[in-house]
Amino acid sequence: MKLTPQQKDFIRLHEREDVRELALKLDKEKYRELDVELVLKQILGRQTAKVKIPSWFANDDIIYPVHLSLEQASSEATANYKASLIPDGNKTFVDLTGGMGVDFAFLSQRFAQSVYVEQNLELCDIAGHNFEVLGLQNVTIENSTSEVFLEKMPAVDVIYLDPARRDDSGRKVIRIEDCSPNVSEIQDMLLAKAKMVLLKFSPMLDISLAVKSLKKLSEIHIVSVENECKELLFLLSLNADDTIYTAVNLNKNNSTEKFYFTSNEEQNTEISFTDTIGKYLYEPNASILKAGAFKSVAKQFNLQKLHVNSHLYTSDNLIPDFPGRIFEVKDWFTPNKKNIKTFVYNTKKANISVRNFPMSVVEIRQKTGLKEGGEVYLFGTTMADGEKVWVIAQKK
Repeated sequence: MKLTPQQKDFIRLHEREDVRELALKLDKEKYRELDVELVLKQILGRQTAKVKIPSWFANDDIIYPVHLSLEQASSEATANYKASLIPDGNKTFVDLTGGMGVDFAFLSQRFAQSVYVEQNLELCDIAGHNFEVLGLQNVTIENSTSEVFLEKMPAVDVIYLDPARRDDSGRKVIRIEDCSPNVSEIQDMLLAKAKMVLLKFSPMLDISLAVKSLKKLSEIHIVSVENECKELLFLLSLNADDTIYTAVNLNKNNSTEKFYFTSNEEQNTEISFTDTIGKYLYEPNASILKAGAFKSVAKQFNLQKLHVNSHLYTSDNLIPDFPGRIFEVKDWFTPNKKNIKTFVYNTKKANISVRNFPMSVVEIRQKTGLKEGGEVYLFGTTMADGEKVWVIAQKK
């Protein structure tokens, strides 16, 4: 399983090249000893890991599997976040859907004993090698399906699952019931075998439907990286009471935005709407929008919402710790022919967004001729009284 010195040298020499072009140029007979297929797979893997899993990229001994496994693996940022959810004092851990092993590698460091379970033998071999070169201790590899291993395994402190989100034809699925394994069918056994069960799902999953399918749901974490929603985490626990939602945005500068709420708070909160724009405009981050915390975020930060369906907020006082983008409003108007002409005369570039507006970004660009970029932000949206407006702002 180890890479030879010659293979490592070749990978380093070519790791910035386009893998497809490189494959066409290589004389497979000349490079027969290198195992061309393997080294090309490693070059592609390292190109992905450089951004996605930088600590693995820094280790020349890591072996990368087929690209699909790497594509489906968690990033280092989200794997570290999962590890932060594990309370101190837990000793035993099982990952029932090991895959490439990124989540396992970070989670297992929180435990004295950890078991990696994976039905694909090649992935087991690669993971075993990688865990060794990463220096992981007290790790056991099990080549088995999650369902079979779950039946026979002893009770542990924590179980983790990242169900496969593709059907037999390779098409992506987003319902819990369509993933493999189907957690809704085995959740009673999972909770019988562990004090805590951590589940990862696609950000495309409908959270409200998932809540109906899962029992003993204590926490839901909606995780974004640089304001792009990456995954949904569901934490099951036998002593679960009211479900706490955490909308988290992980930034490259190591800062983290977190927003907490419960479904009861969101349903029962009364907020105010407005038909005017204040000095500042606020757009919640992707995790808050995915979580549906539209009223909770207005209440907690004392903001007025523009419209029930607009998901933009305003205030005259600056709220610097708002979890999302903050803009200083320069102007706002009804986008009639005269107002648009005046605005476009003085503006050549703009970053355009629409929230609850009848025109798309493409249609606005076609209508105005505005190029993308610059410091000006244009929001097409709807006010509480139903008026369609453009808000012109600059980012704070």
